[in-house]
Amino acid sequence: MNTVTLTIDGISVTVPSDYTILEAAKEASINIPTLCYLKDLNKIGACRLCLVEVAGARGLLASCITQVADGMVVKTNTAALRKARKLNLELLLSNHNRECTTCVRSQNCELQALCRELGVDEYAFDGSKNEHTVDELSPSIVRDNSKCINCRRCIAACNNMQKIGAIGATRRGFSTSIGCVFDRSLADSPCINCGQCINACPVGALHEKSSINAVWSALNDPEKVVIVQPAPAVRASLGEEFGMPMGTAVTGKLAAALRRLGFDKVFDTDFGADLTILEEGTELLNRLNGGGALPMITSCSPGWVKYCETFFPEFIPNLSTCKSPHEMLGAIIKTYYAEKNDIDPRNIFTVSIMPCTAKKYESQREELGHDGLADVDAVLTVRELARMIKTAGIDFARLPDEDFDDMLGDSTGAGVIFGVTGGVMEAALRTVYEVVTGKTLDKVEFTAVRGTEGIKEAEIDLGARKNLALGSGFDGAVLPLCLDSPEKAADFYEYLLSRGVSQQDADGIFFENARTFLRKNLG
Repeated sequence: MNTVTLTIDGISVTVPSDYTILEAAKEASINIPTLCYLKDLNKIGACRLCLVEVAGARGLLASCITQVADGMVVKTNTAALRKARKLNLELLLSNHNRECTTCVRSQNCELQALCRELGVDEYAFDGSKNEHTVDELSPSIVRDNSKCINCRRCIAACNNMQKIGAIGATRRGFSTSIGCVFDRSLADSPCINCGQCINACPVGALHEKSSINAVWSALNDPEKVVIVQPAPAVRASLGEEFGMPMGTAVTGKLAAALRRLGFDKVFDTDFGADLTILEEGTELLNRLNGGGALPMITSCSPGWVKYCETFFPEFIPNLSTCKSPHEMLGAIIKTYYAEKNDIDPRNIFTVSIMPCTAKKYESQREELGHDGLADVDAVLTVRELARMIKTAGIDFARLPDEDFDDMLGDSTGAGVIFGVTGGVMEAALRTVYEVVTGKTLDKVEFTAVRGTEGIKEAEIDLGARKNLALGSGFDGAVLPLCLDSPEKAADFYEYLLSRGVSQQDADGIFFENARTFLRKNLG
């Protein structure tokens, strides 16, 4: 690895030669303000807040896109830099909706924090503003471009990370806006409702579509039996909203807080995960016995399912037909639980606490319900639940630990691995393996598949050779096809080439699969 040595604010720093000045400054424990920058995703120098002085340069340089050089002398804190950063921040504010007290990101806004840090205490420019409408048609995401600062972080998350391309920059100059093609709503775009744009947004221009008022209304209705189920990921992330270290498990406090909010029953989505394992295991056995399309693709992510439906509809028959765990548990609550407790399902209001905004979209799918009733009536994100707890005046950190309610609050724990890529498939596979062989599957050994980044493969003996494949993300990675006959070999090869795989990589993949097939079937 090649390195260079430069001086930043009088401090000598040795870093890899491909570093930017911003990255080098971090190595020297020097903080340079940024707004549009997003590590490994968005490096465009658009906000001009990360400006630095470099000896010999004709002007101020954006540190996030300026590569280091040996002997470079950099200054990050001068009168000229402080003036320039403040001016650029004031210009951003001139076209920004400054109703901060009512903004969902108030006290958690990067723009707001930078104003405090850089000493912006008045509005220096107060001229014309672009007129924007609020897009609320999506079931998951609200887009308010009056608060957008055109940092393009959301575009980077959607295009570069998720590979969806639902949003981009439209128009030019002062009229530049972030939106969908032809000014369509997110609801009419290829958006898969994953919410990564929300996570990337530094301000309140993007946020989840809130279900808080609907949940409060149900809780205040004496005729409603309000039942809640939190996903496993919630108990590992909720604590951050109350100042606890990242990853702190707050399972017991979560159950206690939900009861204090007024929920009649607190069940565990892990119970639904156990049901999913049984359902998907059974479905796989039926397909292996000639009852359906192979390979079977399993995912409990409604965002991924919508991705497949939108971009690769030819693989819809390969998708598992199982509901996701929270939808499965919602259905159980409004059927089995309602019957056993003599409750009219129409009087039950089910709430899911989920880590993903796509679950909001999922709960509104027409097929996920029965008799005109949705399996899940409302989905809250972790952020929404935290707001409700704070509104109720609950001191979360000091709550005593409580348990979930029996029996729909019990689980084997297998559902905990659902949050890991391949977790659903592995859990279902273990069940199938034990049913078929009568033995416990000790370990699933995954290996990378040559030439297909993001794809891993394993081989499990179920009496006949079967392949498993594991993929992560929405990057359009090659989906494996079954080579169950020699006639399919040529189609498989052409398929690889059509998906952008190089001929060299396709040769490697094709001949490796062909060799395996011939060895297994012809000896």
